[in-house]
Amino acid sequence: MVDLAQRPAGGRADPNHLVVALPKGRLLEEARAGLEQAGYGLRDGDSGRQLVLPSAAPHVYYVLAKPADVPVYVEYGACDLGIAGLDVLREAQRDLLEPLLLPFGHCRLAVAGPIERADRPLRLEPNPRVATKFPRLTEAFFRQRGVSAEIIELSGSVELAPLVDLADLVVDLVQSGQTLAANGLAELRVILHSQAVLVANRAAWRLKAPAIGAFVASLRDLGSGRASGQSEA
Repeated sequence: MVDLAQRPAGGRADPNHLVVALPKGRLLEEARAGLEQAGYGLRDGDSGRQLVLPSAAPHVYYVLAKPADVPVYVEYGACDLGIAGLDVLREAQRDLLEPLLLPFGHCRLAVAGPIERADRPLRLEPNPRVATKFPRLTEAFFRQRGVSAEIIELSGSVELAPLVDLADLVVDLVQSGQTLAANGLAELRVILHSQAVLVANRAAWRLKAPAIGAFVASLRDLGSGRASGQSEA
């Protein structure tokens, strides 16, 4: 159990303390495995319902947050560092540093539609309705191609939308494509290739340079490289 009274809020009181936001869901287990390999594993094997967890390394704590919230915690300084998907970062457009691409969490943000229209050019779609959890990236993709799309933002399984005539197309994350195929959908275009990224608060990057530098160096040894500031369209 973490004693929050002994942990400086946001780690700001001590330049040796680091607070790192981790995303719940699909990236969490891979992130934990990578941190373990880098020497910054979680001290407790099973987090249970705890949302703030200590690292096996001294002066490092982890905050478990919804994936879309990780950039917010880091930008506002509640956390010094965070791990997030490139898809989340490009959608959120937060003011963060992105020092490293991490060698896990690979997937792609793609346009998908019914299999029978897989060969139809997108530019021939008359005002398509597109369901997605990524409205900003989706709107930009279609606008750049001169397609006036109606964007329908959903928070659940977007593959359902074409099945009930809510939308003509969907934009969602794809790994194997099995979920699309199981629902009669085919991948049409890739908007963005995504993977996990280490992000940093700009002030913490300066004020906690030694501690953050050691953390980044350990993760770089996993085979990661510098993050790209460009998304693919």
